[in-house]
Amino acid sequence: MNKRRIAMMQIIDSRKKFTARELAERFDVSVRTIQRDLDHLQQMGFPLYTEVGPHGGYRALPNRILPPLQLTQNEAFGLFLMLQALEKIPDFPFESTRSHLAEQYYASLPVDTQDGIDRMRKHIVFNQQRPPAASPFTTVLLQAAMDKRSIEFLYHSRAGRKITQVYPLGIYYENGLWYMPARNKERVLLYRVDRIEQAAVLAGTDDSLPTLTEWMASSDNRPGVEVLLHFTAEGARLAQFEQLFHTVGDSGKWREDVPLEELPFLARQLLKFGPEVKVVLPTQLQELVVDMLQRNLSQYLR
Repeated sequence: MNKRRIAMMQIIDSRKKFTARELAERFDVSVRTIQRDLDHLQQMGFPLYTEVGPHGGYRALPNRILPPLQLTQNEAFGLFLMLQALEKIPDFPFESTRSHLAEQYYASLPVDTQDGIDRMRKHIVFNQQRPPAASPFTTVLLQAAMDKRSIEFLYHSRAGRKITQVYPLGIYYENGLWYMPARNKERVLLYRVDRIEQAAVLAGTDDSLPTLTEWMASSDNRPGVEVLLHFTAEGARLAQFEQLFHTVGDSGKWREDVPLEELPFLARQLLKFGPEVKVVLPTQLQELVVDMLQRNLSQYLR
């Protein structure tokens, strides 16, 4: 494909409407040449339609087939490694794209590159730290967040099932689970996506919603308390694989201000470290950990 047609594809993607004369003047060629180029792009998968009249022109249809990737062999290897890694993430948004890209792009590659990818797959494995939890609504939730739309869903929490309406800020994946921060009335609450049932997008919109990255970068204004943890050397090694405690350094100390309502969650996370971590502060967290340990121990004492 020549450079003019590649540049034309970029213009088509960046503009809502254009005329053949505008493109002819832009590239200093005849209108007939531009029309032949447009015909060629349509055959490649760029569905265009024409608006007639004095203010007419060309428009690109939504969900059109975009131009093929132009990758080196090493870039093609890297692409397929990323696709293989994504196969381990359950219910990846727009997941049909993953298999379609792998199959269609692979089929278009030269035989020697295909052989290289086949050999590479035999020498690398991606394993999950925990079994994945099914989360079938990731695409719906992500699209709603992008459009700043409200959603209604049936949520299965520890207190039972409840119908809830929220504005999702986005979704993120951590330790085998998808999470959705969402505005519920005046507060942003965190929901596990695998506990969401029967989700539906509603008509309401809220342009004041922050993006997920903006929300994550903002400070937490909820009342909190200073938490100080001491990890053993083994505990510090294990903590580096946990997003919550990854800041534990060689000193083995973890010091953060934690909202009071998050202390029960933090206590449950600490149980997995057993004797490899000690709660120094606060007393409330110490009591929560002791209570959980006693309830666990009582199951074995008769």
